[in-house]
Amino acid sequence: MSLDQLIVPRSKALDLREYEQCRKAVKGVDVVIHLAARVGGIGFNQKHPGELFHDNITMGANVMEAARVESVGKFVQVGTVCAYPKFTPIPFRENDLWNGYPEETNASYGIAKKALLVMAQAYRQQYGMDIIYLLPVNLYGPRDNFDLESSHVIPALIRKFTEAVSNHSGEVALWGTGKVSREFLYVEDAAEGILLATEKYNKPEPVNLGSGSEITIKALAELVAEVVGFEGKIRWDPSKPDGQPRRCLDTSRAEAEFSFKARTSLKVGLKTTIDWYRAQTST
Repeated sequence: MSLDQLIVPRSKALDLREYEQCRKAVKGVDVVIHLAARVGGIGFNQKHPGELFHDNITMGANVMEAARVESVGKFVQVGTVCAYPKFTPIPFRENDLWNGYPEETNASYGIAKKALLVMAQAYRQQYGMDIIYLLPVNLYGPRDNFDLESSHVIPALIRKFTEAVSNHSGEVALWGTGKVSREFLYVEDAAEGILLATEKYNKPEPVNLGSGSEITIKALAELVAEVVGFEGKIRWDPSKPDGQPRRCLDTSRAEAEFSFKARTSLKVGLKTTIDWYRAQTST
């Protein structure tokens, strides 16, 4: 498929919470990769749990049903690592997905996305749809959301440390204890994994997409500070929530089923993202 064959509807043009607009979005296409989501970091999730549940489950259900009605050849539902139970054994295996309730601060988002796995499997069973479900870990990279009110941890850290350097600030305040861990997948690796799955995978079982490597938020903050050039003090605020205690995926199914393995190291991905962000903010 060439780039001129891609159709990428944006929220300014189409509201996927409206079913008829979903019909318009998928009409005449061969493959739908459903990436649209209303999403944010811990603070955003705490403020908007109802909207996150409603908007995400509505968009997913509408687009999937529209794809069925319009006889789309392949449907790829992209879920979220937030669907996993709060205390999932490390590394997270796909078979553990239903063994508990998600971490409370992002449960409404995670459950909405997990419900779409049930819908995908039901549509495969009843209608014979070629529909697959992917579980990406936390993503990052150029063109991320750097709004501190709604961003995820990496863009928030990049912005805070970059601004601290620019303002000659000697201290940066961060949420939580820094003791929890996360796994991160660079956006270009994620895109490669999604395309490989689209081309080569056709089974009902969900598949993790990740780098297979975890890092504590404290170590991540220190790494971002190093790359940015911040040499001041990091102050942690333990009155703020940490979120899920640990996140690290078992990525063996993706490698076995469609030969996906992440290639971008965290330090290289961070440097590329930081360079991009600095280029945008300097203009």
